[in-house]
Amino acid sequence: MANNKSAKKRIQIAERNRLNNKSYKSTVRTLTKKTLENCEKYKKEPNEDNMNLVKTSLNKAFSLIDKAVKKNVLHKNNGANKKSKINKFVKTALNIK
Repeated sequence: MANNKSAKKRIQIAERNRLNNKSYKSTVRTLTKKTLENCEKYKKEPNEDNMNLVKTSLNKAFSLIDKAVKKNVLHKNNGANKKSKINKFVKTALNIK
């Protein structure tokens, strides 16, 4: 256990940051899964509504990944890899070359 005031404060700050980072990472995973689900939905039933679902979920996922990288929750290469993985899946689902 910490003995002085500054060490106790650092413990509190580290815990707060850990929870914030955990929230970001969890949301990134959730949005990634939703984007992949929407791609599968579009593959089964290609129409304009499903296309819009894919695009909006893709934009949300990319936006959150960029914010996480900006706040140093994710390393920039890790964020780029996540975006690349999602984009690759979307391109195959939408048959874009």
